[in-house]
Amino acid sequence: MTALRKAGRWLCRLFAVIGLVTVLVISTPIVSWWVRAYAGPPEQPRLEQPRLEQPKGDVLILLGAAADDHGGISYSSYWRARQAVFAWQTGGFKEIVISGFGDPGILNFLVAEGIPRQAILTEGRSDSTRENAIETARLLQNLPGGRVLLTSDFHMFRALRVFRKLGIEAAPMAVPDALHSTEHWNGRFSAFEIMVAESAKIVYYGLRGWL
Repeated sequence: MTALRKAGRWLCRLFAVIGLVTVLVISTPIVSWWVRAYAGPPEQPRLEQPRLEQPKGDVLILLGAAADDHGGISYSSYWRARQAVFAWQTGGFKEIVISGFGDPGILNFLVAEGIPRQAILTEGRSDSTRENAIETARLLQNLPGGRVLLTSDFHMFRALRVFRKLGIEAAPMAVPDALHSTEHWNGRFSAFEIMVAESAKIVYYGLRGWL
């Protein structure tokens, strides 16, 4: 009976912690602060500033999201592709490199939005952020000029460091993605889950020496 009571107390404590975390996530800006912390280093423009202040360059590196499949694009890839179109129209880019996952879907989106097909290079073999950087490095060998890395806000911290670790210097262009979810209370917990998963990946990449 004593063991049963102890188990009951631990269960109550667990539910209390879960409830507290849920309340904090839904009712406070803690997740949006977390997202902004991952969005990029000091040179990254703050996400609430006008898009015209985003970095400019010659080559835009666009990372596909892991959830892409069968030529379609996921929620995250949609926001990245949409920002890529705007960056092409305003940033003076000459080339776009699409790396990994669902590049056919992103490619079709960009072309449909008026970006010339001949200005887009793709690689669809990579299925992780590190492989994105390895495969992109090969495509960049014959592409001179300044590089800009475009990915989701929550992903930028890890992606930028992985690319730089492999010798690819690029300015960050973090796309409001998880940040969009935090704008409404019913999207904050999903954003929280994304941030927990991304934090675990950062720890793993750090232990492997990839950051």
